[in-house]
Amino acid sequence: MELMSGEMGYDRAITTFSPDGRLFQVEYAREAVKRGGCVISVVLEAEKTILFCTKKRISTVSVPIEKIFKIDKHIYIASAGLIADARVLINDARIKAQQNQLLYDEPISVFSVAKYIADKKQLYTQYAGVRPYGVSFLIAGINDKAFLYETDPSGFMMRAKARAIGLTAEKINEYLEKEFKNNLTQKQAIDLLINAFKKSDSKLKTNQASIFILTTQGIKEINIDKTEK
Repeated sequence: MELMSGEMGYDRAITTFSPDGRLFQVEYAREAVKRGGCVISVVLEAEKTILFCTKKRISTVSVPIEKIFKIDKHIYIASAGLIADARVLINDARIKAQQNQLLYDEPISVFSVAKYIADKKQLYTQYAGVRPYGVSFLIAGINDKAFLYETDPSGFMMRAKARAIGLTAEKINEYLEKEFKNNLTQKQAIDLLINAFKKSDSKLKTNQASIFILTTQGIKEINIDKTEK
């Protein structure tokens, strides 16, 4: 990210706005997200189902980095950006879910988890001596129906039916805006995810994608036909 003439210095403190109303530390955190591995998600409301697509991480010397985290039996979060930042927020969200179960004897709502995380991220844009969390989340879960929320480093929060975060997310979100339709079948949703996945890099192949399906029964990874579409 380039700074315009006269803006140097405004990027050094999270509490200082630049003359044109920007918080550069937040924008730097968003840049960290843009360099993270891409994650795409689609909601099938009629089926109470949410699908995730990520790139497979294969290594002969290390365990692949986890991209999708369990918060509760009905809520999962996919991340893009700094994994260490994601871990801290994920642990906080898990504690929040457990506290809700103990206090109210019922599972926490997806909205409550999304708002809790968004509020904490926003808090870290207000005070000196801290920096924004360099991670974005896709928060997916099923209460009475399927929900998907996005949060970014600024504390921004939105509900969506199809969304991508991470590397080349802007290009993929433009594609999803054009191609997503309500009442997709599961097969159509998988095809949409694979096609969107390839938008991030024309050299990517179908068998490099991992598809996860979240239902009321839990989450599972499915096998994809290795023949390119």
